Amino acid sequence: MFGNLFRLSPRKREVKTSVSQTTSTELPFYLKASVILLGLALLFYILFLLKDILVPICFAALLGILLNPIVNKLMCWKIPKVAGILLAILLAIMVAAGIIIFISAQLASFSELAPQFQQRGTEILDGITAWVADTFNISKQVQLNKLNEAMQSGQAYIGKTLTTVMGLIGVVVLLPIYTFLILYYKPLFLNFFYDVFENKHVEKVTEVLNETKTAIQKYIQGLLIEMAIVAALNSAALLILGVKYAILIGIIGAILNLIPYIGGLVAIALPVMMSIVTGDGGYTTPLFIVGAYGLIQFIDNNIIVPRIVSSKVEVNAFFSIVIVLFGGALWGVSGMFLSIPFLAICKIIFDRIDNLKPWGHLLGTDMDEQFTLITVETEEEKITTETTLEVTEETTENSSPDADTDSKKKEEDA
Repeated sequence: MFGNLFRLSPRKREVKTSVSQTTSTELPFYLKASVILLGLALLFYILFLLKDILVPICFAALLGILLNPIVNKLMCWKIPKVAGILLAILLAIMVAAGIIIFISAQLASFSELAPQFQQRGTEILDGITAWVADTFNISKQVQLNKLNEAMQSGQAYIGKTLTTVMGLIGVVVLLPIYTFLILYYKPLFLNFFYDVFENKHVEKVTEVLNETKTAIQKYIQGLLIEMAIVAALNSAALLILGVKYAILIGIIGAILNLIPYIGGLVAIALPVMMSIVTGDGGYTTPLFIVGAYGLIQFIDNNIIVPRIVSSKVEVNAFFSIVIVLFGGALWGVSGMFLSIPFLAICKIIFDRIDNLKPWGHLLGTDMDEQFTLITVETEEEKITTETTLEVTEETTENSSPDADTDSKKKEEDA
């Protein structure tokens, strides 16, 4: 008996030592958090530095995923791979060129209103300065000095904007080249993803790649359809209200609407300014424009986006706003466009990895109401009531024989 006890003791010691060894190799939480934060800071710094290189590659990847079904269809028609890729890219260039030519023609006729803009703008400025001088007792000279300072800072901002536009032109030049190479070397990229992971993860890798491709294709196709519908609604509303260059402003508003949560505000400001400058001086038409655009935004957010734009990946509004603002701070306007597809890809990956599933749930829209604080309190109350009932039942059972004996004694005494 004692021998068996002494034989068991070394095994217990071995288990304890092994547990202590495994626990000793694990890093404390504060060290893990510090390493993760440092790695994220370094990653975002590298992304910021390599913005001019990575932005056209990211746009080319999205365009390649969008054109991939067309290339596959052309290859099914016995068209060579290189010719199919070139035809798909040429089709995309023709569509973009048609839109640019139409907008350029509208802008050329828009320049005829430049003298009217200048005259009306001067009248509005004189009225505003007179009202400020009478209301706040600020002289017109002080207001003009402040306005000149604002114009100087605005010129610097315009210079930065022109630099950004030149960068976008460079992106447009490199975009077809990158898109062709991505479509041509697509098997090479796919084989790389399969080679990185072990054979037991092949199914998960295939599932992630297929869902990523489907989500991005549906997202981009939905955005294009949404842009066409919103452009038609904007143009129709502005034509009814008698705003000049309604079609041009409606198309520009639809393009700006692709920038989530921010572009819509700028899209409303453009027709309002046009109405104030070219109108009769009243504010009835601008108010109708705000109301019409508000109704269009309501239709877009509650009908068009859920039924057309939404793909299989649902991302909640909170993280959509945060990632759009973060993308704008990191990569400018390009980052705003790329932020939502990037977040959708992250959610697909998070949902397929067990350790990252909580992050996928956090980014999603499905809310499980059973884990709220109110239900937890009610569950605890249920547990306490059940325990009290069990205790009372036990006490009654234990006390019932004593009560019977007391009643018998009373009967015998009587």
